[in-house]
Amino acid sequence: MALEYIAFALFAFVTLASSAGAVLARDVWHAALLLGVALTSVAAHYVMLQAEFLAVIQILVYIGGVLVLITFGVMLTRGGETTEGVTQHGS
Repeated sequence: MALEYIAFALFAFVTLASSAGAVLARDVWHAALLLGVALTSVAAHYVMLQAEFLAVIQILVYIGGVLVLITFGVMLTRGGETTEGVTQHGS
């Protein structure tokens, strides 16, 4: 019984910390990764509650769908950045 409380406290801390990190992160890519950690931790909570179907749906829908869309959105909108000191070769 004490092991269940420790596991719940650990996953609750991971969920809260990664959710706060997703909100406070300045970089969109890091926010998306922290959101993935938070959603995975919520799926772990469902497994601890013996709701395996909800855990699988959480992983398939939110992590598999929404997070992939966010990742593609970040990758497609970050195309115009250049670094200083690098020269652009072209005609």
